[in-house]
Amino acid sequence: MSHKIQTLSGYIHEYQKSVLQPEAFWARIAESFHWKKTWDKTLDWDFEGPDVKWFVDGKLNITENIFERYLHTKGDTPAIIWEPNDPKEDNRIITYRELFELTNQFCNALKAQGIQKGDRVIIYMPMVPEAAIAMLACARLGAVHSVVFAGFSSSSLADRINDCEAKMVLTSDGNFRGAKQIPVKAVVDEAIENTPSIEKVIVLKRTGEEVTMKADRDIWWHDAIAGHSAAFKAEEMDSEDMLFILYTSGSTGKPKGVVHTTGGYMVYTQYSFENVFQYTQGDVYWCTADVGWITGHSYIVYGPLLAGATTLMFEGVPTFPHAGRFWEICDKYQVNQFYTAPTAIRALQAHGLEPLEPYSLQSLKVIGSVGEPINEEAWHWYHDHVGKGNCPLVDTWWQTETGGIMISALAGITPNKPAHASLPLPGIQPVIVDAEGNELTGNNVEGNLCIKFPWPSILRTTYGDHEKCKNVYFSTYKGMYFTGDGAKRDHDGYLRILGRVDDVINVSGHRMGTAEVENAINEHPKVIESAVVGFPHEVKGQGIYAYVICDMEGRTEESLKNEIKDTVRKIIGPIAKPDEVQIVPGLPKTRSGKIMRRILRKVASKDLSNLGDTSTLLNPEVVDDIIKGAGLK
Repeated sequence: MSHKIQTLSGYIHEYQKSVLQPEAFWARIAESFHWKKTWDKTLDWDFEGPDVKWFVDGKLNITENIFERYLHTKGDTPAIIWEPNDPKEDNRIITYRELFELTNQFCNALKAQGIQKGDRVIIYMPMVPEAAIAMLACARLGAVHSVVFAGFSSSSLADRINDCEAKMVLTSDGNFRGAKQIPVKAVVDEAIENTPSIEKVIVLKRTGEEVTMKADRDIWWHDAIAGHSAAFKAEEMDSEDMLFILYTSGSTGKPKGVVHTTGGYMVYTQYSFENVFQYTQGDVYWCTADVGWITGHSYIVYGPLLAGATTLMFEGVPTFPHAGRFWEICDKYQVNQFYTAPTAIRALQAHGLEPLEPYSLQSLKVIGSVGEPINEEAWHWYHDHVGKGNCPLVDTWWQTETGGIMISALAGITPNKPAHASLPLPGIQPVIVDAEGNELTGNNVEGNLCIKFPWPSILRTTYGDHEKCKNVYFSTYKGMYFTGDGAKRDHDGYLRILGRVDDVINVSGHRMGTAEVENAINEHPKVIESAVVGFPHEVKGQGIYAYVICDMEGRTEESLKNEIKDTVRKIIGPIAKPDEVQIVPGLPKTRSGKIMRRILRKVASKDLSNLGDTSTLLNPEVVDDIIKGAGLK
């Protein structure tokens, strides 16, 4: 049974019900799923703890709501369409029945290698159907998956393995990415030198390159599944059993393992998917994200498959082998809903309209944006040239921690307004507060965005460190979840997200903690101290600008800058490499030793207006040196 809102008045009505009687609202939606045992209580919550439980003591398996629920009606419907990196390679179309059998077979393979309910399994894989199969197999047998984006370095991977004490890594021999071939098995081997918990590594043959296979630890995927049955009885899970851990950068150096549980996440991802994208059975839906991010979890794998949708997975990049690749794929599969990031849109916009010309894009009904606030120029280009002016553009705001889309237009229902996320989904109660935590009511207000009531897919904890979860999300403003974002409510009551208010930079939709990047820079033997800030970048949204104090002996400035960039690439991954490195004689500090990042952000943005009073700094003269060094004087 679908709970799809059809009209604006329908949205208003549902939203009011969801706020006045949240428990009755979500219970009604949850009843349309398959439960082995119905819950005793819809919601138990306390933001002080924090302690949130949805569908208390309900028993289920999320994969039964993808497979058993649909097999008799959708067995032959495509579940996953896979488009490879190289268009010359054959694509794959996997039906619900085939996906069910492949998932079951891999469940048996995992079990044979010693994986049991509650064990953590790391997935470090390319964008191939096996990545989704691995996630679903873990969920079916009750193991906890943690997908790590396969662009992270070996030390980032090792940190994540050690944090959750994973027993197994699933990976490939190598990955294709555009014209590049990436040797990921070597990265895994390097990581495992420092991870005592890993017992087995299952390796998918993807590129066919030679790799080292360690006897009694490493096993090829095709050998692991050989001879295993395509039948597997799903494990009974509690609604609050852990489904997955996903690591996200914060303002402190160490990544946080965000924990999502089974029942609430299931209910919310299907509900939000169907409503935001207005998915109709038979549509082809495509989200261009990677499964290494929350967008891939909720809106490539779980949300669409729970809705019985056809979801497209793409292994490649938007510009390979040409800048029209996205549009070619849209026409090839007659894509109806297309969901991508502002970074991709800006990168394609830079190629002009020529790459769009050969393609009709007539099948598109909805286009969407995710990962960061979309700027107006990119919004108009996307709306006018991709959506041809007649596709609603859903500009979605949400986070790894929220599990699903929180604030967004519902396609074709909520009137569109460029660069505004617009209105909250039913069940979501956002508030804007001032620095002291007082709620700013009415319109035309600006402040910090919080949520004052739990929703089903809210994070439950940070793995192994509940205190960190409390401190980061629930202690800034009493009784509220603090998003870390600033927001503005305009005269129509529409919300516009203004970006991070803490020391987190949003690079191409990926959150990077400044402390994490600084820690990596400081690993270079010649670096004495560093400070990292974000600055406006015309493609990535925000770039990374590093100010570094160095011991210059025996080095040229140019060689040192390159070495610093390389150090970050090795420690975190290419995604965190600074765009700009400026070697400076000192950093502007208050008398208590705090770095005045506000000044550094201004210089990085080439904006010397309102630098504020620098006379109170411990070393005010350093500001002039930094301005000169940046070529602004």
